[in-house]
Amino acid sequence: MDGPQPTSRSGGVVATLALAGTVAAVMQTLVTPLIADLPQILHTTSSNATWVITVTLLSAAVCVPVAGRLGDLLGKRKMLLASCVPLLAGSVVCALTSSVGMMIVGRGLQGMGMGVVPLGISLLRDLLPPEKLSSSIALVSASMGIGGGLGLPIAAAVAEYASWRALFWGSAVLAALIAVMIWSFIPNVPAAAKGQRFDLAGALGLGVGLVCLLLAISKGGDWGWGSGSTLGLFAAAVVVLLVWGFWELRTRDPLIDLRTTARPRVLLTNAASVLIGVGMYAQMLIVPQLLQFPKATGYGLGQSMLAMGLWMAPAGLVMMVVSPFGGKLTNARGPKFTLVSGSLVIAAGYALSMALMGSTWGLLIVTVVISGGVGLAYGAMPALIMSAVPVSETAAANGFNTLMRSLGTSIGAAVIGVVLSQMTVTMGGFTFASEEGFRTGLLIGGGVALLAAAVAATIPGVARSAAAQDGEAENAVTAEPAAKA
Repeated sequence: MDGPQPTSRSGGVVATLALAGTVAAVMQTLVTPLIADLPQILHTTSSNATWVITVTLLSAAVCVPVAGRLGDLLGKRKMLLASCVPLLAGSVVCALTSSVGMMIVGRGLQGMGMGVVPLGISLLRDLLPPEKLSSSIALVSASMGIGGGLGLPIAAAVAEYASWRALFWGSAVLAALIAVMIWSFIPNVPAAAKGQRFDLAGALGLGVGLVCLLLAISKGGDWGWGSGSTLGLFAAAVVVLLVWGFWELRTRDPLIDLRTTARPRVLLTNAASVLIGVGMYAQMLIVPQLLQFPKATGYGLGQSMLAMGLWMAPAGLVMMVVSPFGGKLTNARGPKFTLVSGSLVIAAGYALSMALMGSTWGLLIVTVVISGGVGLAYGAMPALIMSAVPVSETAAANGFNTLMRSLGTSIGAAVIGVVLSQMTVTMGGFTFASEEGFRTGLLIGGGVALLAAAVAATIPGVARSAAAQDGEAENAVTAEPAAKA
């Protein structure tokens, strides 16, 4: 495999990959400000309109691990460019349509482009010199959170002052820009797993299992958690994923090497990733509602959609600033320390929310602290993963880790949604989530963050390798993989 490219190209590589991840994440939150207007825009029911959001989650969950594995087999640059195609096509479809069916198709295509995040992270290992690797991985990994944080205020501003179609034309332009930058700045790297076959059966099995699981989680609140549809999907997910696991353990070139993911260092990192996803999303669901609820409730702050987005925008910027610092912390103390620290910072943010949730400035402080913790944690996860998997599996392993984060956000949305729907208050004939409901949701976020810190603290150190340049086993992002258990 080619060594790292000249340092003079590092800036363009990192900027391109970080922007690609941010743009893909922005498309996840693009329609959030339009949720209330979608039934009118698309001439459909509220129930049908929710599929515009759900389908993006489902397609991303299915395509991210597949894109990662294809990156290992065919070349990561090639798959990065391929991932830009559905991003661009989906944006154009959404911009041109007024029907719910085509909007769902377009949003599904946009979700397929989320593979750029794990592909970008794994490419950094191939292209950058060791001294720049940790901070660059941290920035590109955090682009998922950065995009989510910045996408909401930008989309709110565009939706309020321009046509909703401008959101999708803008995302189409960004997708085209990313493709041009990848073509210009990302050099070709030989495929790490060239010659191995693609596990089509494994991809189909994982896709079906994930769709059943995530559909049950995301729609359970609407359908009823005890309904036949929800329980049937959960049961189907268990059966399909068990069969999939049986297949993956026995096929020669699996989509995801479950023996590798079962290594304690990888397994515990992925478990912590799910918990961090829950912790991150709790405040993203609660704070916008607190900001926008009417002041007459006694706890709402009466902000407009645009004002709400602006109050939350600094959180995304803080994540961008904190991520490189997290890389330096990883170099100094190791990725495990950074992940534990990030989890504890998230928990501290939720603790602050108990005293500060009554003001806009207080909520700004809360979101900034939590986002700073997310930036630290997100940057540490790929470093832990890549120090424990073979080079030929880096993209697939990072794709699976990205999937775990997304699974965490889905679980967080479901759990907080149940809490807020059950703890309500009625005023003037309208039913709202109560102040106690919001407090309970925030406490859940903080508790899950503490649990993530506890799980991360049990992650074992990586085996010392001759390839570790600085003699620190914990800082082994560029080291050879640890010996098989």
